[in-house]
Amino acid sequence: MKREIIINGGRRETRVAILEDEKLVELLHDRPEISRTVGNVYLGKVEAVLPGMQAAFVDIGAEKSAFLHAADLLEPDEEDDDDATSGGNDSGGSGGRGGRGRGGRPSRGRNGPGQRKIPNIQDHVQRGQNILVQVTKEPISTKGPRVTRQISFAGRFLVFMPYASRIGVSRKIDSRDERTRLKKLVQQHLPKDSGGVIVRTVAREMDDGQVKRELKTLLNTWSKVNRKGNFARLKAPVLVHREASLTSTLIRDTFSEKVDRLLVDSKQLYGEIQAYLRELDPDLLDRVKHYRDAEPIFDKFGIEAEIQQLFRPRVDLPSGGYVIVEPTEALVSIDVNTGRYTGRKDPEKTILRTNLEAASEIARQIRLRDLGGIIVIDFIDMDSQGNRDKVLHELRTNLGRDRARTRAFQISALGLIEMTRQRVRPALWDMMAAPCPACDGSGKVFKPAVVIRRLERSIRRVSHDDREQRLTIRVHPEVALYLMEEEPKFLRHLQRTAGLDIDLRDDPIIPMDEFRLVSQPAGRDVTERYAVA
Repeated sequence: MKREIIINGGRRETRVAILEDEKLVELLHDRPEISRTVGNVYLGKVEAVLPGMQAAFVDIGAEKSAFLHAADLLEPDEEDDDDATSGGNDSGGSGGRGGRGRGGRPSRGRNGPGQRKIPNIQDHVQRGQNILVQVTKEPISTKGPRVTRQISFAGRFLVFMPYASRIGVSRKIDSRDERTRLKKLVQQHLPKDSGGVIVRTVAREMDDGQVKRELKTLLNTWSKVNRKGNFARLKAPVLVHREASLTSTLIRDTFSEKVDRLLVDSKQLYGEIQAYLRELDPDLLDRVKHYRDAEPIFDKFGIEAEIQQLFRPRVDLPSGGYVIVEPTEALVSIDVNTGRYTGRKDPEKTILRTNLEAASEIARQIRLRDLGGIIVIDFIDMDSQGNRDKVLHELRTNLGRDRARTRAFQISALGLIEMTRQRVRPALWDMMAAPCPACDGSGKVFKPAVVIRRLERSIRRVSHDDREQRLTIRVHPEVALYLMEEEPKFLRHLQRTAGLDIDLRDDPIIPMDEFRLVSQPAGRDVTERYAVA
């Protein structure tokens, strides 16, 4: 598979696009106004301890208090994925509140068979206590950030955890001999009782010198944080360690021999990336190119055009089917339809082909839109269990390329697939858009007929006020056109029944589902006084 990283650098914004086989699969933004706190370490102050929730709220200086669950007091699993660490992946981190742990798995709060016992939160933190925590999840919607006491620092090959005690290897390294070799390498250079380490997936065939250099860097980072986090000297809340920039994190975590090319249009960023790679991995320097063409880099690769289509609910499939993506507050709903594709003879083959195309595209859209939490996919019903398995396998295979952890369950009796995906920050749409002032974020506006009925009820209210004799009604041109074509007698009837002199004007400045009532001759806007639902 051909992989490319395209970076568009600007004075106020840096955009990073990740392409696989020339298709956009990830889009990242870095702007001054976008909060990026995942990986940051704070000396926080415990504001409240809630034993009933097995959680505490910690003031880290953010707008809302951070959430600390008792499960985040535990040392990570011995062979947990390297992507589970808070600082190790721009899309990684722990799962959200509400009964789900890392990666959307059921929370360890249920101490069932095979699960580690979660400590009582009140035995480890007390109100007013200063504690060192690391952000694992950005504030999303009405919730504050999520934090952990299991501090971790990610390098290119290793993740160092000062409060852990074991050495683990990413599950994605499946060779037993290689896992054993890597563990021994780390053990040779890790000082006794200094902490734990997870060997990351990219560390395959890592040599002795690389282990030694990276451990030294990570231990030095922790030493600096430990000095800054002196409880007696600092007044909480205070930031004691800031995670690397988006570009540096991306290079560290994703730019490897599996990436064919990194193209950047900013001379400054090009220089920074080269300097970073000279220290990190000089063998990759020849894959970094400075883009100098006059045509904007995102236009050159068709990325800008795809961004324009990115937030539309409908996504067309090659065969003629389509997918509808609808994020809600509780979950993301995805529906698959055959559309104009009807096949030839066998309806089951038609449905299977559409579902297979949809499975691949859905996995891409989830990554591209950075959707997280609970996702429910309604594939077209299939009679054959074998075909159901094929669709599930296709979805899981494509999800396997995602840097965030995902889990897709078996197709239910209703033909639904339930899945979860790590969510550590708001989805791309929430970061780039604001609620529509006309529809209040619903994505819809009232039809002209509904606007007219609302207007009619408001005029009835005006008719009971002796102060008003003449009104000018201002509406959107489409509403005015509707009146002319569908209800031409409306105005005359309204004047007669309300006993008012009414003048109707179209005004393109007025939103489509609103109107204005202007009292004459004074010219006062009296809409708020008389408007009704």
